[in-house]
Amino acid sequence: MIYKDLDLALQRENFQDRILGLDLGTKTIGISLSDSSRLIASPFDTIIRKKTSLDIDQIIRICTEFNISGLILGYPLNMNSSEGVRVQSTISFAKEVEKKTRIPIILWDERLSTSAAEKILISADVSREKRKKLIDKMAATYILQGALDRINFIGI
Repeated sequence: MIYKDLDLALQRENFQDRILGLDLGTKTIGISLSDSSRLIASPFDTIIRKKTSLDIDQIIRICTEFNISGLILGYPLNMNSSEGVRVQSTISFAKEVEKKTRIPIILWDERLSTSAAEKILISADVSREKRKKLIDKMAATYILQGALDRINFIGI
């Protein structure tokens, strides 16, 4: 099931295991992983996009390996909260994932996630070359941590 509302997903679903965060780009997919207590998000991997079905197969393999109970997918709203072209491609991707797994998918506002990740990496004095390799999974981590903070704030 695909949810645009995390609170509704928490009412209907049982998140007992780790949660995977995804930052969907046109060339890459950044992946982050929560700890088993669902408190902390950590950078995990970056998938170089090839074909949607192959990309999803990689994500499903990770979900199986780490007993993932939910997916947090970055939802790229425009700054004025409107939905643009990137939102439509994200929803299409989510629908394709939904066809291959029963893991709930939560769309989470990702505005400024890449910018925030970039600032973190710059403040850590990471070189431009290394930032380029890390930025996608760091953005996924930022997205997932925001969702985890919300989950833990409401006490589920």
